[in-house]
Amino acid sequence: MIGPEWAALWLAWVLAGGSPGPATLSIAGTSMNTGRRAGLVFSLGILFGSASWGLAAAAGLSALMLANAWVFELLRYCGAGYLLFLAVKSLRSALAPHAPLSQRAYGGTGWQLFAKGALIHLTNPKAILSWASIYSLVLPAGSTPVEVFGLFAFLYSGSILVFIGYAFLFSTPGVVASYMRMKRWFEFAFAGFFGFASLKILTARLEG
Repeated sequence: MIGPEWAALWLAWVLAGGSPGPATLSIAGTSMNTGRRAGLVFSLGILFGSASWGLAAAAGLSALMLANAWVFELLRYCGAGYLLFLAVKSLRSALAPHAPLSQRAYGGTGWQLFAKGALIHLTNPKAILSWASIYSLVLPAGSTPVEVFGLFAFLYSGSILVFIGYAFLFSTPGVVASYMRMKRWFEFAFAGFFGFASLKILTARLEG
């Protein structure tokens, strides 16, 4: 997969993945509050969730899930509830007069951080639709499994760059220092975004 068309596709995927969203904002908040290691573990959880949906779509499970709308409905409510939970935690952190609550909101053991990251994508039913859409748009009918999974690997490399890069970027001393000076306003912004994302998922129509 080489050439300007594939380079443009990869760049578009990277830009879409790097735009502000629940995954990128959660990595940023975790990295700024609890350090690079926590941010990296959290981002690995997000990558696990993304890979799970990407591979599921490559295996054709998106069509099966679309045929059982209740699965998407269940995931939709779970995803909205999880984002609302993140919004409440960010709001509590913004209103708290001391730092420890913020540490509790973003901290945890390695497995807890990984699970939190994974839930960002695993509770997002539109993630599998995004992967299925890119497969159908880019690959011709009758593509072999090698071509489908090859496209997954090609695009997933961009996801790795984005999410791992966010963990490194937002744990640098300069960024952390800026965040600490404006922590309260950052947390208010996070709370508002997560709350809006939760509402958007609840009111969105999932279409195949």
